[in-house]
Amino acid sequence: MNKTKRRWPRWLLELALVLLAFVLLQAWMTRDAPRGPAPDITGVLLDGTPVTLADLHGKPALVHFWATWCPVCGLEQDAIDAIADDHAVLTVVIDEGQADAIRAYMREEGVDYPVLHDPGNNIARDYAVRGVPASFILDPAGNIRFVARGYTTGIGLRLRLWWAGR
Repeated sequence: MNKTKRRWPRWLLELALVLLAFVLLQAWMTRDAPRGPAPDITGVLLDGTPVTLADLHGKPALVHFWATWCPVCGLEQDAIDAIADDHAVLTVVIDEGQADAIRAYMREEGVDYPVLHDPGNNIARDYAVRGVPASFILDPAGNIRFVARGYTTGIGLRLRLWWAGR
């Protein structure tokens, strides 16, 4: 038996341990997140449009918390922008800055997903968000189906949205 064939079982075991560590870390990071019916959200988007969480009911939806000062959030923003083109998306920015500064940031970055400004972190508190990015996938009835803290790929979010819609 050559060396490569003997290494496969070890590589598979190491991969399984890494995946297990990732799953356990996500479970620990989301342990305080709400489950079941999503806490209500009401406000006015940066573009002046009134919004409530009920506006998202009837289809799977993504509620995404982020900040302009967060480098990891910046890595996700293109994926969030693309998802907003064909799914219900509401993003909540927790920056304490002025809305004009957030609009300028979005123009510079070339993204235009719906943004609700939460400078007092009231909405973030309702969702037990202690760090960003944080993503909540809702089913069509408005129940939280998945919670992710930290970086999440666009494909990962899309798969969760698809699963929540089943």
